[in-house]
Amino acid sequence: MTTISITDSLVPNPVPKSAIIRLENIFKIYGSGETEVKALNDVNLTITEGEYCSIMGPSGSGKSTAMNIIGCLDRPTSGHYYLDNLDVAHMDDKALAHIRNKKLGFVFQQFHLLPQLTALENVMLPMAYANVNPTERRDRAVVALTRVGLEKRLNNKPTQLSGGQQQRVAIARAIVNRPVVLLADEPTGALDSRTTGEVLDIFGELNASGITVVMVTHEPEVARQTQRIVWFRDGQVVHSNLTPADLTQVAG
Repeated sequence: MTTISITDSLVPNPVPKSAIIRLENIFKIYGSGETEVKALNDVNLTITEGEYCSIMGPSGSGKSTAMNIIGCLDRPTSGHYYLDNLDVAHMDDKALAHIRNKKLGFVFQQFHLLPQLTALENVMLPMAYANVNPTERRDRAVVALTRVGLEKRLNNKPTQLSGGQQQRVAIARAIVNRPVVLLADEPTGALDSRTTGEVLDIFGELNASGITVVMVTHEPEVARQTQRIVWFRDGQVVHSNLTPADLTQVAG
């Protein structure tokens, strides 16, 4: 395979921003001896506050494993992961659950809405685990759903919503606890091209308001909507600072 040489050349922001995500010498190893597999092999990656970043790479490259660690859904075998200046790499399950609820919002390809609940009730649910009082839960859920354009669909259940509308509910649910990072794992994978554009517009608006967005995608056209692209291969970060224009040389 021909090695592509690309210079990391993002223009630095004149106002210094803090690192919201820092992966330092991260390894994730499955098995041992002859069966050992390094899903992540000495990964170092920094994402700063307010970035809109996508993670790409071929199947088996390590991008999903990295996302699971960034999302505190898994722990590295070794190394340090700092989320908002907290070293969360080896916290116990209870502490990780608290971190996920307080600091992270998740959007997945399959929307993971509870079918028996309305849009409003689905969005209110994470706040119950955060001990937010019922009145505030409702108020904040209404604000979040309004923010994604669903103020007229508060009482609809998922089966009464289109795929794009369900994903909007999922986005509202992800932001209602005011996370420091919004993580999106193939968020447009189940959507048609028109709806994909609408959902990406929402991500862009959220990022413009100051929310840090990190997205895993296999779709170059989706990644090109982000500001920075990180490319994984064989468990390593091979390009940490691709621009949308650079991506043409890597992904076509």
